[in-house]
Amino acid sequence: MNDSTGEARSGPSRRGFLTGTGAAAAAAAGLRGELAPAAQPNPAAPAHGPGPVLVELTVNGNKLSTTVEPRVTLLDALRNHLDVTGCKRVCDRGTCGACTVIVDGRTVYSCTMLAVEARGADVKTAEALGGDRLDPVPAAFADCDAQQCGFCTPGFVVSIRAALDKNPKATPEQVEAALTGNICRCGTYEQMRHAIVQLCRKGG
Repeated sequence: MNDSTGEARSGPSRRGFLTGTGAAAAAAAGLRGELAPAAQPNPAAPAHGPGPVLVELTVNGNKLSTTVEPRVTLLDALRNHLDVTGCKRVCDRGTCGACTVIVDGRTVYSCTMLAVEARGADVKTAEALGGDRLDPVPAAFADCDAQQCGFCTPGFVVSIRAALDKNPKATPEQVEAALTGNICRCGTYEQMRHAIVQLCRKGG
């Protein structure tokens, strides 16, 4: 390759350099053994779609079913197809915790779980803590005025309920540790701490 003066440049060209480094990498891999094989698809993983599929699950003790595309999240299936609106869409990125639900005893961000992944599961949302007999967790939130706009509240009460179900003798510090995935944009953390202390004193 010539420069503007017509004189040949010294040294390898870019193409030659890339070719050489590729050959060196291949040689180095050969010294270590065979190149790693390409990842193979998991034959046990079921394929769904592209059309809608049936999703059956138990939500707050009720057996429900709907038909959704495989790409639909559990959050959207609950809110838009099953009319279970306690879990809130806020960040939709799995970072704020407002959409937290309990799936088979485990708290999950419903915006990060596909509805087809929850088929056959037992799902509990904030609605399970209400009704004629208010659960102690939302009752403590009401007593301590531990909410403002309310968008984050369902995720907080569900996460606290799950933490106390797992460990009824949990300390306030342990309950707060279970809430690290929940964010309150209004900053009502102090009132929430009062509610958590009240719950721990009463044993959840």
